[in-house]
Amino acid sequence: MDAHKTLTPAARWLGYAGLLPQIVCLAFALAEPSIGSGSGWGYVAIGAGFAYGAAIFSFLGGVWWGQAVAQGFDRPVGAGAYLVAVTPSLIAVALFLPWLFGWEWPGPALLYLGALIALSPLVDRWLGFAARDFLRLRVQLSLGLGLLTFALGIEALRLV
Repeated sequence: MDAHKTLTPAARWLGYAGLLPQIVCLAFALAEPSIGSGSGWGYVAIGAGFAYGAAIFSFLGGVWWGQAVAQGFDRPVGAGAYLVAVTPSLIAVALFLPWLFGWEWPGPALLYLGALIALSPLVDRWLGFAARDFLRLRVQLSLGLGLLTFALGIEALRLV
């Protein structure tokens, strides 16, 4: 196996399969004429899409934390890496708060979440822990999920 290849084909395919839930959520939201009409699945799909995007964004923080811990066995890692690693979970919770307070949600939150997911590989580059093939897959998956989440946010603004 090439020293620069760390991902198996199964890891790649399962990574791409991780885009399917957001694709399904977007399809259900697009099929809904407006909230309060039709089957009601549009709002459910938007909420589920937010939950999925937020979970994946939080998961990325866990990946960064794990990479920092693993890297720390070879050389010391500063507190900044760990601070960056906990940030996605805190942002995901903050993006959920408008719903709890009855403010405008989920459209704006989905737009922010989509943009943050799409830009998240920049953190991987900054940390410098990721293997080249992992980073390439991260860019592809993050752009895919980020754009799908952003599109769901646009659709949420249309439906509400």
